[in-house]
Amino acid sequence: MALDWLIRDNEVKDHQIFGDEHFGTEPPCTGYEKKPLVNPDTGEKVDGLYTAWITLNNPGQFNSYTTEMVKGVIAGMHKASMERDVMAIIFTAAGDRAFCTGGNTKEYAEYYSKRPLEYAQYMDLFSGMVDGILKARKPVICRCNGLRIAGGQEIGQACDFTVAADTAAFGQAGTRHGSTPTGGSTDFLPWNLSMEQAMWQATANEMWSAAKMERMGLVTKAIPIKKNDKGEWVRDPRVITDKYVENGEIVYGEFKKGADYKAGNEQVKALKTDWSLLDGFIDRMVWTLTNTTFICLMNTIESIRGKKKFFWDLMKSSQIYWLAANMNAEAFIGFNAFNTQKITGQRTIDFIKYRKALADVQSFDDELAEAVLPKPQK
Repeated sequence: MALDWLIRDNEVKDHQIFGDEHFGTEPPCTGYEKKPLVNPDTGEKVDGLYTAWITLNNPGQFNSYTTEMVKGVIAGMHKASMERDVMAIIFTAAGDRAFCTGGNTKEYAEYYSKRPLEYAQYMDLFSGMVDGILKARKPVICRCNGLRIAGGQEIGQACDFTVAADTAAFGQAGTRHGSTPTGGSTDFLPWNLSMEQAMWQATANEMWSAAKMERMGLVTKAIPIKKNDKGEWVRDPRVITDKYVENGEIVYGEFKKGADYKAGNEQVKALKTDWSLLDGFIDRMVWTLTNTTFICLMNTIESIRGKKKFFWDLMKSSQIYWLAANMNAEAFIGFNAFNTQKITGQRTIDFIKYRKALADVQSFDDELAEAVLPKPQK
């Protein structure tokens, strides 16, 4: 055989950096599991090929990520990237209420607020989590099982695809709680929306339904996960499903308002959760991606990711220090208001008092914080 005289090293190299020390099974933690690749046409599991499931597991706090959980996502993305038998990465969370509502506000308020160096180091980890998703060497599918809010929306947008439960809700929350959506949303949204729609989505803190996200092209597919007692699939009853225009505005996919929304919410609680349609759709996506040539697939994905990365890389380093400095100011009052809502009955500061204090050129000190923070209930 030609070239059989060449000397070859056939020992398989280990390219892993992390072990399993950053993964767990008890919340709060990040889980890592390999599941067999499924042929969606036959239902058969393919021997020797897998998907890697990275799971945010903190359902009691809407799967908000703690410092240790961030480390788990970074480790999971790298581990899955280096697993030769992994065809795709499924990034999801525990339960059916939330994919992720961002950083753990309790940890932010009780540890990081007024400790800017500590928060800068934490934000370096957060930045590494977004980087880990954007440079994963396998396709990344966000299996959005519920609320995807704030930092959860940002890490979700960093993924290559999103398949969402139609009961999910999406949006930002930063400017109501003393922070900014500069952990990715201000970079990613303008690529998906018009500039003005991106601006409103980033600043108004409106929640968009999964149906609206699909209509706007922000997710691949929104799929029912709820069944009634008859075993029939039920679309999210909180969402307007009729395709019509009202007062010049498209209302299809918008959340209902007032009593109609509350009634729909009670209906959701009474329905049973069934993941079979959603997971079946993901199985077919993974099967489609697997039936391609690996190098060409990843080059194509990286070429599209590059547009996301350009603006993310442009701003990410400076945002670490800005967000750290802000822990001495608006983030301090914003996160502490949210963290004490069980004591005060409110989750936000008094914005009008705060704006008046700024207009009156008051110093940002403990006296100002005391004036705008909600008070404990008697």
